[in-house]
Amino acid sequence: AISPVDGRYRRQTEALAPYFSEFGLIRYRIRIEIEYFIMLCEWPLPQLKDVTADEFPALRALYEDFSEADARRVK
Repeated sequence: AISPVDGRYRRQTEALAPYFSEFGLIRYRIRIEIEYFIMLCEWPLPQLKDVTADEFPALRALYEDFSEADARRVK
């Protein structure tokens, strides 16, 4: 538990768990980092010129299919 919302008040705040749990924190952090990377790839940056839009769905799948096991690996 990272806060009372996902700890002692879990029963009352169950609907918020995907957002305020440690799993949610890790998942959304990865989502933001991936979307930021994709945004950078859409700019004409020479360092990222080899990353194509065809790779974006695979990158997004990393957070769309994120599991508890993935969160444990990140942690």
